[in-house]
Amino acid sequence: MKGLDAAGRPVFGRAENRHIIEVMATINSTESIEREMLRLDPADRAKLVHSLVKSLGNLSEAELEGLWLDEAERRDTELASGSVEAVPGDEVFTRIKSRHGF
Repeated sequence: MKGLDAAGRPVFGRAENRHIIEVMATINSTESIEREMLRLDPADRAKLVHSLVKSLGNLSEAELEGLWLDEAERRDTELASGSVEAVPGDEVFTRIKSRHGF
């Protein structure tokens, strides 16, 4: 471990990142996998995201449709429970543009 980041989370080197990924192959919980992936350095997280998104290209149209339906239902449940608040689309795009200097 290289140390702690500003939030007190451990920062790992590349060799440790690879080890974490290998260990994660045995983890069954999505939440556990997410927690471990967030420990990776940003460059490794970006590579992982790219790989995961690319892997979706191998799914059939029906599989993709099912995944989007599941995601829509999850988001609807979050909104209905009040655990998240809706943000108007124009505000979302304004935030993105501001954040990225567009």
